[in-house]
Amino acid sequence: MHQAELLKTGMPDRISADTPDFTLVLGGPLYQLYLRTKLARPGLELVPRRIATFSLICWMPLLVLTLFSGSALGGVPVPFLLDAEVHTRFLIALPLMIAAELIVYQRLHSIVQQFPDRGIIQSQDRTRFNDLVSSSKRLQSSALAEGILFIAAVTIGHWVWMENVRPVAPTWFTSGTGSEQHLTVAGYWYAFVSLPILRFILLRWYFRLFVWYRFLWRMRALPLHFNLFHPDRTGGLGFLAGSVNAFAPILVAQTILLAGVIAERIFHSGARLAAFKMDIVGAVGLLMLIVLIPLTFFLIPLDEAERRAKREYGVLASRYVEDFHRKWIQGQGQGDEHLLGTSDIQSLADLGSAYATVSEMRLVPISKNAIIRLAVALIIPFLPLTLTMVRLDQLVDRLLKLVF
Repeated sequence: MHQAELLKTGMPDRISADTPDFTLVLGGPLYQLYLRTKLARPGLELVPRRIATFSLICWMPLLVLTLFSGSALGGVPVPFLLDAEVHTRFLIALPLMIAAELIVYQRLHSIVQQFPDRGIIQSQDRTRFNDLVSSSKRLQSSALAEGILFIAAVTIGHWVWMENVRPVAPTWFTSGTGSEQHLTVAGYWYAFVSLPILRFILLRWYFRLFVWYRFLWRMRALPLHFNLFHPDRTGGLGFLAGSVNAFAPILVAQTILLAGVIAERIFHSGARLAAFKMDIVGAVGLLMLIVLIPLTFFLIPLDEAERRAKREYGVLASRYVEDFHRKWIQGQGQGDEHLLGTSDIQSLADLGSAYATVSEMRLVPISKNAIIRLAVALIIPFLPLTLTMVRLDQLVDRLLKLVF
């Protein structure tokens, strides 16, 4: 960046060339399958239809098979309808990850478009920006990548699941315990259809997060034009905070998955919620980092721009303040000019306000309030589990006493 550009408050000239639509979801074999089976239109409409289809495939056969086998509501220590883990997986978390496709598509498209709209990408760099957008689209649409993810979900995912599933008593999906466990008919559908679909959707989201990381990492290497007097106090990059809200449903879906696992341990294995305190804190912290880390990619360019602007604007401010002092304090100004009504006072105030904006710049484009809101959203799925520690009537009684 040129030094003169750092202090430029006006927007650079816009380019008439069209920017390719940035997307993390419109592409790949699964998206093409959506279109062919009428589960989506090109703009990812028909979200309820997709949610219903995935629920019918992943959850409904399990209900039917357990009804036929007599393990839906009894017959085994852990019947299907009383297994909180399976219901949170396929009736809450999976639908939320499916619905998140439309949210991410709509929000990230407008977010990326603001790089040229705000003049952060200038005319001479528009071609490089467009190439980067196109490269990201090609990567997220890769059939090879989705194929690898699907194979990993079916093979590695199944192996990890079999190594870690250790029911303490027969369940609706296993007829034994420990090393003697055998999958039931419903268990085979669960292990080889329902769970692989869930894993694939989750892995697909992590691959798209990788594409987002890659895009922002390469964006930071472009010659960006920061508007250091922008009121968002992040050089005009404040719009990137919207990506946190865009990805929030995917993160919440994962805390819902964890809440389901913990609920199953509490209801059927005698565990206590307090035993999972560190698991919950660790999961919430890790998930928050996943969406906050890419926002730090612009830290060094913003820091360099801020230091240069402080130095240059500090020199300008010193000259102005010295002239103001000489004119109005030492009385060396024009004799017929009066202090009352002069624009010099307002200019001095504007100068201080502009310098304060530069001095208070944040090097990461997100506020504390946004971080707190994200943390609260991730914690909410665990709140119903607190009822396992305090009965609902006791909790209501305590709340009434606090109020009245």
